[in-house]
Amino acid sequence: MRSGDTILVLDAGTTSVRAIAFTPEGKVLSLFQLELTQHYPEPGWVEHDATEIWEKTLACARAVVEELGGPRHIAGIGITNQRETVVAWDRASGQPLHQALVWQDRRAAPLCARLKEEGQERDIQARTGLLLDPYFSAGKMRWLLDNSEAVQGAAATGRLALGTVESWLVFRLTGGAFLSDASNASRTSLLPLEGQGWDETLCEIFGVPAAALPEVVDSAGEFGVTLPEFLGAAIPICGLAGDQQAATIGQGCLQPGQTKATYGTGAFVLANMGAKLPRSRHRLLGTVLYQLGGQRSYALEGSVFVAGSLMKWLRDSLGLISSAGETEELARSVPDNGGVVIVPALSGLGAPHWRPEARASITGLSFSTTRAHLARAALEAMAMQTHDLAEAFAADGAGWRSLRIDGGMSTNDWMAQDLADMLAVPVERPDFVETTALGVGMLAAVGTGLHPSLQAAAEAMRGPVRHFVPQLDDAARSLCIAAWRKALLSV
Repeated sequence: MRSGDTILVLDAGTTSVRAIAFTPEGKVLSLFQLELTQHYPEPGWVEHDATEIWEKTLACARAVVEELGGPRHIAGIGITNQRETVVAWDRASGQPLHQALVWQDRRAAPLCARLKEEGQERDIQARTGLLLDPYFSAGKMRWLLDNSEAVQGAAATGRLALGTVESWLVFRLTGGAFLSDASNASRTSLLPLEGQGWDETLCEIFGVPAAALPEVVDSAGEFGVTLPEFLGAAIPICGLAGDQQAATIGQGCLQPGQTKATYGTGAFVLANMGAKLPRSRHRLLGTVLYQLGGQRSYALEGSVFVAGSLMKWLRDSLGLISSAGETEELARSVPDNGGVVIVPALSGLGAPHWRPEARASITGLSFSTTRAHLARAALEAMAMQTHDLAEAFAADGAGWRSLRIDGGMSTNDWMAQDLADMLAVPVERPDFVETTALGVGMLAAVGTGLHPSLQAAAEAMRGPVRHFVPQLDDAARSLCIAAWRKALLSV
């Protein structure tokens, strides 16, 4: 039985982990955040320390619980996470066996290329809604099994656990519960869209032992309780979702056709498809949006690998800006991009191109180019990548009538207006743009009984929004799109 009326959300993202306390009305009572260390041991390889993820998540949770005045105020916990990232650990000791392989990691590209050559992609897409790409979890799992003696040893003795980040955190918080919600499981390439559990054929294709995988569960319910020594009490875990599905819920996209785009480290567009199985002929993905009571709602998804991480690269690696927020002022300071176009394929191109070998380019440079032109071109790349997705969604019969945006980058008013102009549809942004945490908070509110349904939770918790309407004429829009398409040919 719940003892309080506050939802504690643990948001384990790509660059940071956070804990946020929400009221049943969606008000933030407390927030604490810590950055994660990024490891790049080789080109195309991206790793996290799973122990760091756990320890910093726990530190954030403890800080929020203390600020709330103790665990008695908390009704339940929701967990959302960077998807596709794989953690391998020993189920007996609870210790990681290797660095976590992050969703951006490309080391499974040779495996994916081989499976494509064998003609496996069509069957995998038909079963899972996903394409063959190192982005997804199964290839990363196979790499760990092939290259880590510790992982091999745990597999041989039946102690191996392979899971996504929410699975890892639930295991640690509860002292042993081993599960994954359907939204995260659907990102592994091992869960069929229509099946309730792991697919033996898919596990055989990738060479991943089903015995090392967690139980697949709903996105809201009661999934175990925390060990009292962690947060001062046994608190139920009641909501689980991958970050992009959580953001879709947090945006209130609960009816078929409603679409959101999240601009964080990457950019991810999801359109609610309801109970209809999402089938794409234009290189988009089908995914589980959420599962409640064993029933699934689906989404059509387009994933762009580089969004906010482009701004971080401009700041940290090139020193062109001092902060991401500076880009709005720089973009407004020049009348156009000065002919500069940035294709931010720093970790390959995602949907709808799916070119893991592609590398970034900056074209149109001249002696008159300034950092303001580069900053503006970097922001324009967000709308251009989104426009590519919009065309693919429309071709799959899921055209956008409007777009709801969120994530850290969406606070940039210039970028929000540029999206409306390039997409030629109204853009809607909530005042509270951290909808990933809010969405899993809604799921946890349903799981604890604070709200009777997801729709009721969304109506109570989402809050006010701001609208951006298209202002650019068709001729100017066409010129921008033509320049982008020309630049794409260079990567």
